[in-house]
Amino acid sequence: MPIRAVIFDMDGVLVDSEPVWNESRIELAAEHGRTWNEEMHRACMGRSTVEWAKVMCELIPLQMSGPELIEDMRRRMIAAYERHLPVLPGAVEAVRRMAAAFPVALASGSMTALIHHVLNATGLKSLIAVVVLGDTIPHGKPAPDIYLEAARRLGVAPSDCAGVEDSGNGLRALWAAGLKAVAVPSPE
Repeated sequence: MPIRAVIFDMDGVLVDSEPVWNESRIELAAEHGRTWNEEMHRACMGRSTVEWAKVMCELIPLQMSGPELIEDMRRRMIAAYERHLPVLPGAVEAVRRMAAAFPVALASGSMTALIHHVLNATGLKSLIAVVVLGDTIPHGKPAPDIYLEAARRLGVAPSDCAGVEDSGNGLRALWAAGLKAVAVPSPE
């Protein structure tokens, strides 16, 4: 079947956010006398906000609620993005090329505030026909829900969509949804 639409993830595909997330989590854990390591970081990759907050609370017990943790991380990430938005080389151009040929969606488990910040700062907001916010989807990646919803909103069968992902959880979500997968290698 030919490709009729393209659905992009954001973190690790459009912006090299994982190092920023990791550093923010390391700082938060240290402020609470805890440690954060690479294995813990990988457990959070590709998950929705509520899900990564739950993972963090399980891995490093903190004296804060899930909503307090989410707000703290939102504040840290916005501040980091305002200092420097780590847009991946060629990412904006890739979305522009795809949007010239196909309907394009963004399906990201990132925080809603971060998604809007990135879309506005990169100028991609006007090119993306559909934005599916992970905060609004009950089951985050690796569940297929976010990609199924993006395809539904685009009006295109999942099997006719290509999804662009970088994380293992994201690729599992693409495959489970029946999309063709394009894997973006990590800059590391």
